[in-house]
Order: sequence, then structure tokens, then C-alpha cells
Amino acid sequence: MNYITLIPRVSEKSYDFSMTRNVYIFEVPLNANRTEVAKAVEKQFSVSVANVNIIVAKGKKKMAYRKRQRPVEAFRIDVKKAYVTLKEGSKIELFVAPEENK
Repeated sequence: MNYITLIPRVSEKSYDFSMTRNVYIFEVPLNANRTEVAKAVEKQFSVSVANVNIIVAKGKKKMAYRKRQRPVEAFRIDVKKAYVTLKEGSKIELFVAPEENK
């Protein structure tokens, strides 16, 4: 098994999912599958994984304009996202809320 690099997605949606649904979103390599992602999360964060859903977001087409030339079509890269659901009681400390001073 190859080592998988997990890049956490930091956005409002991913923060909301982690706080309310116990689901964490990671960017993974395009050749990774569900079992590899589950094993990597369990190994790196010492948690129990209940479910893994994977989607591939296709890269958007963009127009690149060059000096004195016609526009050229360019594409952004495809991104594979893994939605990892943890078992009850498991938690990853990705988003640590600052404590309020009273």
C-alpha cells in the first residue's frame, strides 16, 4: 500500500460538516480508493472510520488571454474529495475553536 497524502479542505461547508455531522472532507490523489483513504485516516489520526464517500470534481474550462494573440482554452486540474464519516465518539481536531474568556 502506498502512502496517501490527505489534505483537509478548509471551508465553511467542511467546518459545518465536522461540527454537526462528524464528517471530515479531504483532498486525496486521483488514484486513491475508499479503503486506502479509510486506512490512511485511521493511521494518521488514530480514529475509527464508519464510512467514506468519494467524488471527483472535474476541472473547469478557463480562457487564457495572451498578449496580441487569440484566447487559448485552459483547464483546471481535477480534484478528488473524500467525505470521511467517523464513528460515534471519534473526533479529529482539525478546527480548534478558541476558548472564550469570560
